[in-house]
Amino acid sequence: MSAEINCDMGESFGLYRMGDDEGIMPCISQANVACGFHGSDPNHMRRTVELARRHGVKVGAHFSLPDLPGFGRREMKIERDEMFNIILYQIGALTGFLQAAGLALSHLKPHGALYGMATREEHIAHAIADAAEIFDVPVLGLAGTLHEEVYRARGVGFLAEFFADLDYGDDGSLIITREHHAVDPQVAARRTVSAVREGRVPSINGNPVPVRAETVCIHSDTPNAVEIARAVHAAISRPEGA
Repeated sequence: MSAEINCDMGESFGLYRMGDDEGIMPCISQANVACGFHGSDPNHMRRTVELARRHGVKVGAHFSLPDLPGFGRREMKIERDEMFNIILYQIGALTGFLQAAGLALSHLKPHGALYGMATREEHIAHAIADAAEIFDVPVLGLAGTLHEEVYRARGVGFLAEFFADLDYGDDGSLIITREHHAVDPQVAARRTVSAVREGRVPSINGNPVPVRAETVCIHSDTPNAVEIARAVHAAISRPEGA
């Protein structure tokens, strides 16, 4: 099986800790580093970039709506130009730390409510594409939505993302919650194998829904994220038929 494994990381803020980045980093190939608007701060951004460099993990910008108290999981009404400025500001902050570490920006990934808004609101999807064109890197997104439609139409690289630790609705939509609960690691691994090999997974009601999985996401704030990361990494690394 061939798929990247990505994780939203560096989301701690000040003395508040979110996720076990050191435990997860050996199991992934892409780190989506928070840029300060939903989590992280200058110290945590630098530490996460340095941790990724030590493990040979690619680093992308994980930008958000300006919602630190709500962890970026509350929707806001923001026009395209302002949204572009908000995104550009965050990517710019991360690229400074990447330059200091001798690393290149690998990809972009919107966070939380912004991710969901971009699946259905054209002006938000275009604001993200505006930023992606400047940095000439692909965007991680949900296949079959405005993510794919807008990015591909504008010639922006697109990586179809599957979420190992979130549920899908019967229509294939992603169910984004304010707080993530523990997930059985083996269930997450089986879902990932099905997504990568067969292109489908069961919805929250048990109905098969089509998905694409060029990269598989694990959330660092899921309570047992390290166990999930290990199980998914082992499942993807296992030879087909084993």
